[in-house]
Amino acid sequence: MPVPAAELTIVGHYDQPSGYATRRASGAPSWLLMWTQAGAGHVEQSGVSFLAAPGDLVVLGSGAAHHYRVAPGAARWRFWWVHFQPRPSWPGWLAPHAAAPGCHRVAGVAPALHERIDHAFVRALRDARWLPPSALENGRPGAPEHNPPSAREHGPPAVTGGPPVTAIAGSVAARELVLGAVEEVLVLVTASARPGGESGDARIRRALALIAAEPGAPHSVDSLARAVALSPSRFAHLFTAETGRTPMRALREARMRHAATLLDATDLDIGQVAAASGFVSPFHFSRAFRRAYGLPPRDYRAR
Repeated sequence: MPVPAAELTIVGHYDQPSGYATRRASGAPSWLLMWTQAGAGHVEQSGVSFLAAPGDLVVLGSGAAHHYRVAPGAARWRFWWVHFQPRPSWPGWLAPHAAAPGCHRVAGVAPALHERIDHAFVRALRDARWLPPSALENGRPGAPEHNPPSAREHGPPAVTGGPPVTAIAGSVAARELVLGAVEEVLVLVTASARPGGESGDARIRRALALIAAEPGAPHSVDSLARAVALSPSRFAHLFTAETGRTPMRALREARMRHAATLLDATDLDIGQVAAASGFVSPFHFSRAFRRAYGLPPRDYRAR
């Protein structure tokens, strides 16, 4: 299966029969979101595998081998998908739903939300093709509406599906419109799911809050364990069991998100961003940031 380029934002809707499968030995340079409407899929990434049933949202991070297909025994799999680069806040929203590093699943989204989520994907497909009126001949007064939705894009997708449909966001504006629809989906799904921050061990919730409040602080397993009155070994074991990540991995991810926010929202230089995000040197920070986001900090800020 072709691997989409990292910079592309692509929206698609598939209704695939038994036998459909995609395998990428090196993963993809972009993130992949899948929303199952009917049938079932089977997803594998980062050493875990699970069923994607109707009402399940799956989000796969970049750079890890993955394999997804129509689930064994299922006649088909009807689903929306989007390849994208996440906004800085999104990994934090998804973190409580990590099945493995970079592999997220929110199962059983409330049925009351399904229609609104479906509409968000319909809008994303339409918006991927958006052009300003000035770019179209029919943008003059009295002309037909520009960017009219096709019959397949108007209203919720048909239950019986249809041929595969894809659209690549062709401009910065189109990409941001698509990401706005994806953000709506993520907000609806993660806010309505049982939040990891409100369940589980109160001591781990406290540690996560400490990290989120000051990601640039010199946290360590020992210091976080002391803050929640646990031994370092017990804390590390409990933290990993509760969150699916080690404490230091959670800290690194929080620091990356914090750095991305600073790059987007401030004019601090790279060294200042590195220091504010808990990195000992700009060089180490730049390497870590590029691994996480696929771009060095300067290019991320200039994108």
